[in-house]
Amino acid sequence: MSPVALDDIQAARERVQGEIVLTPCTRSLVFDDLIPGRLHFKFENLHRTGSFKERGALNRLLQLSDDERRRGVIAASAGNHAQAVAFHATRLGIPATILMPEPTPLVKVSNTRRHGAEVILHGQRFSQAIEESRRLQRERDLVMVHAYDDELIVAGQGTIALELMEQLPDLDVVVVPIGGGGIISGVAVGLKSLKPEVRVIGVEVDAAPSATRSREAGRIVEVETQETLADGIAVKALGEVTFPLVERYVDDIVVVGEEEIARAILLLLEREKSVVEGAGAASLAALLTGRVAVSPDEAVVALLCGGNIDVNILSRIIDRGMVDDGRMARLVFTVRDRPGSLARLTQRVAAEGANVLEVAHQRAFADISVGDVEIVMHLETRGRDHVEEVIRALRSDGTRVREAVLPSRAVSGSRPRGT
Repeated sequence: MSPVALDDIQAARERVQGEIVLTPCTRSLVFDDLIPGRLHFKFENLHRTGSFKERGALNRLLQLSDDERRRGVIAASAGNHAQAVAFHATRLGIPATILMPEPTPLVKVSNTRRHGAEVILHGQRFSQAIEESRRLQRERDLVMVHAYDDELIVAGQGTIALELMEQLPDLDVVVVPIGGGGIISGVAVGLKSLKPEVRVIGVEVDAAPSATRSREAGRIVEVETQETLADGIAVKALGEVTFPLVERYVDDIVVVGEEEIARAILLLLEREKSVVEGAGAASLAALLTGRVAVSPDEAVVALLCGGNIDVNILSRIIDRGMVDDGRMARLVFTVRDRPGSLARLTQRVAAEGANVLEVAHQRAFADISVGDVEIVMHLETRGRDHVEEVIRALRSDGTRVREAVLPSRAVSGSRPRGT
């Protein structure tokens, strides 16, 4: 008998309805050229604290006794569960203490504090924060609100399934990020109970493939997690509650990498106009890479489970993505070290429709003659083909283009150079 059933999910919805955002599930046409199925996004990044975690956290908090509310709660989280617990605990007048790993993105730490919780940074991994939270739970006589290994948490996350069946009754495939297994367990129980033929696919990051290893072994397997953009699903192991649910209800689990997640984040920003964190973008990454195969007639839902991404990380992803697309390029020129040489060079670049972002001169450390200067120029262009057009035009005028660096492809002069 399952520890979480459809009745539990329906009861959770009755409790939390009206207190959380009813997130949209809309058809996305902007990915039709990349994904064969009829893609829909469930925008769980639109909750007040930026992730689906509010569902389970609120359901758990509403089930506390008066004595437990007085004592207060404690939780360990990489960020999203922390914010959800802090926000709703404060709203309900419940003291909250949150343990977070030290590398947690600053935006998640500051938001958790802003929501009224006591935040304690501990350890380099989520597993270390959990261990410390258990010690403090005993020491302070607090109530644990686990991020995923709790029936009430799972039931709360399962309310997504009820909304999906109302918003898209003909859905065929649902792709869900998987870390500790809370969201995918709840969603899978709800969907399989209402429409057993729906395929539920889990996606985890290769820096923390605990679900894959556990499924292969037929038991819970702990893995050593690595730093990842998808910090929200970088979990050492599935939970005692979630593992059997994953085994029973989840059809398949696939793994995606860092570059694939970064590309998905950028495409969501550019095409869908939606800010999504690494864990949230994992579902789209799995579809873009073809690891989740769908047919053109299938209705597919990708769960965007959170949007709490550090703006500095987002900026680096944007820059990296522009380089990968060839919309930013690094060119190295050699010109005579005379007044006006740089001005003439920038005028020629501008005439070809490229925008100069950054310029650097190198004399003493460049492998050039004494009368020359090396100019390193970062350009914004329309893409790889445009970069090559710029290079051909400059070389036709006699400009010495020593190097043009693009990822996986380079147009070079006399010698290659590193970036």
